[in-house]
Amino acid sequence: MAILTIFGAMALFLSSVVAQNCTALTPKAPLKLAEGYTAELILNGLNIPRDIVFDTAGNLLVSEQGGAGIRRVVLTETDGKVCVASSAQLIDDNTLNHGIAFSQDGKTLFVSNMASVFAYPYDAEAGTVGTKKTLIEGMRSGGHITRTLLTPASAPDILVVSRGSDGNIDNTTTDVEAGKSIIKTFSITELLASTAAANFATGGEVLGWGLRNSVGLGEDPSTGGIWSVENSADDIHRSGVDLHNDNPAEELNYHGLIKDANNPLKGKNYGYPACFSAWQTTNIPENTGITIGSQFGGIAGTPFENVTARQSMEDVDDFCRTERQGPSLVFPAHTAPLDVKFKEDGSAAIVAFHGSWDRTPPDGFRLGKIKFADGQPVANVSDTTAVEYIVENQDNTKCPGSCFRPVGLAFDKKGRLFMTADESGELFVITGV
Repeated sequence: MAILTIFGAMALFLSSVVAQNCTALTPKAPLKLAEGYTAELILNGLNIPRDIVFDTAGNLLVSEQGGAGIRRVVLTETDGKVCVASSAQLIDDNTLNHGIAFSQDGKTLFVSNMASVFAYPYDAEAGTVGTKKTLIEGMRSGGHITRTLLTPASAPDILVVSRGSDGNIDNTTTDVEAGKSIIKTFSITELLASTAAANFATGGEVLGWGLRNSVGLGEDPSTGGIWSVENSADDIHRSGVDLHNDNPAEELNYHGLIKDANNPLKGKNYGYPACFSAWQTTNIPENTGITIGSQFGGIAGTPFENVTARQSMEDVDDFCRTERQGPSLVFPAHTAPLDVKFKEDGSAAIVAFHGSWDRTPPDGFRLGKIKFADGQPVANVSDTTAVEYIVENQDNTKCPGSCFRPVGLAFDKKGRLFMTADESGELFVITGV
């Protein structure tokens, strides 16, 4: 695959973000692009930008995790080049840390912090919000703090909320009623009409659980299928062997059609904390039957860690493969996928691999493209080449401190992909996708 290179120097960070007037900006870290793609930096100086979403007027809203709340970025176009006309704070709330979504009519903005989900009336033309209403609460915990939101076009009255585990290995999540490591759905109509906020653990319906930390949620517009990307565990051991550098795999998981009343995947358990997916199989002890993408157990500190004569490690692995829902695709360990978004025609999914500290050498820190057909990945679960990497760092050895780390993704109406990089405080537009 031919590679084009963008060389960049350290970008000047601004204490307050202002209009860029189509001035060419230099990325903080040198990037390399697959042939046929372009990446333009259109805004910098953002305060840990995370998830992003377009309003009905074509403005981009950015969730800033660095204590800034929600930012509204007004875009314009000059000779086919996307430019920032203005950028200003929309919601001043230093607890907001990731989640952001619009109702399908664009008149209600949903945002989240570690504990709660909120709704604001929103005027896209004026760029203003009304009075905040708390919709869901009861999610405060340690561990993973983001609460990702999705409002599927195929089910306009549904709000999807993803909550991760309380720590690396959270054995309380073996109980679905704990309301952790789980994706739930709520009726927007009921949430807005209620005088009291719903409790996350007891309210809503379970879409999937046994999901350690599914930060990225996406809908395939061509089918209405709901997908998530899973950040799996760190520092795992099995039978005294350290597996963590290449296991467990990160996952792409399918949750079916929310609009289908008979969705066979609704409520399925995807394995965590008892079962994990394999990326590299040769260093797994007692690995009979384990293949790339298959689930296995016996991880230290989890259920099934200690096996008995009546329950061999092979029995545990068989349970994980037959009694838990497996992934559709797997990715290298610790690449940390944080978002997944689909092309309008459903021909590809784009995944932001944020990258992780828990591997030598570092891995991730890149944007990947996965081919789809008929609502499913073209590749099978054991294919380690399913992802085409289209934007990468020129030098991953500088990661995570001095490289671009993609997070939020959003397509505009012209099919251009917008992407945040949180550590460098940047917003890019990518073409050729």
